Amino acid sequence: MAQADLLVDLVRNATSGDQLAFRKAAEGLIQEEKQKGHRLLAERLAKALQPNVAQARPSPTRPIGGAAQKELFYEITPERKLDSLVLPEKIRVQVQELIEEQHRSELLHAHNLNARSRVLLAGPPGNGKTTLAEALAFELMYPLIVIRYESLVGSYLGETSSRLKNVLDYARTQRCVLFFDEFETLGKERGDTHETGEIKRVVSSLLLQLDEMPDYVVVVAASNHPELLDRAVWRRFQLRIELPTPTRRQLTQYIDSIAKRCSVNFGYEAETIAKHLLGLNFAEVEEFCLGVVRRAVLDLKTEDAQQITKLKLEQWKGRLRPAVKRTEVVEREQEGTNS
Repeated sequence: MAQADLLVDLVRNATSGDQLAFRKAAEGLIQEEKQKGHRLLAERLAKALQPNVAQARPSPTRPIGGAAQKELFYEITPERKLDSLVLPEKIRVQVQELIEEQHRSELLHAHNLNARSRVLLAGPPGNGKTTLAEALAFELMYPLIVIRYESLVGSYLGETSSRLKNVLDYARTQRCVLFFDEFETLGKERGDTHETGEIKRVVSSLLLQLDEMPDYVVVVAASNHPELLDRAVWRRFQLRIELPTPTRRQLTQYIDSIAKRCSVNFGYEAETIAKHLLGLNFAEVEEFCLGVVRRAVLDLKTEDAQQITKLKLEQWKGRLRPAVKRTEVVEREQEGTNS
């Protein structure tokens, strides 16, 4: 039955109170979504159809697949929305365009065009590359498959290439977002004289595999050191995004969003806290804010956590972290003031 007819039956049976017919129509819709490859959406619909009983929440990450695959990746159900991320507008627009292309891929196919499906994210650690990949998967309603390098990279000749092929073969069976963190591990420059022939063979195999991936598999690669990537690797990615260290204005917005999400009054303006934390990445700022939130909850001071925030700021001044050049901090300060 066409999806439109299933939806009409679903609404009709729901309004008439015919539970048996309603469930039959809903199950038909779920089956159709499975056949289209919309596995995550089908799972959500099936879960919504289940009786509303208290259940233990499953672990957000779990290794899956066959015996030869299950240790090579994790499949994660994404939970972060794109709107929850603090992104420069030009990056947000690019991501939204890719999402639209994926959602309307059938129209593009009718014109002999493919939806863009390969994204390269670059930038220092903690600036949101992994989070952006998760948000992309959430908006697409695709599962997020994360590669496990500790199991993927083997010590024997051809072992890594073979395992990589197994993972990509599995990804091709469904609509998904396939995420490679620290992508320079696999896509390193083949001209590097210090690298072994095995690594060069892995890169060559990876390039061939990427070329053969269908456009319904969105490949997202993240790298802290994009300068190490092979030049041929760059060409495979249609969308290349740099996520720089956040400006003061971005940190202000991010701190304010955490305060609202956690229902905690930090006792200081978000902009003031951002000034003290300028130079940190999003991950570090989130950890600072959650540290204040934890203490405020335990001390029953969520309505006014000013003293806790003040104490945490003093503690963070002496916190061990990578040195940031003063010139970089000044540049970010100026950028945040001018934006």
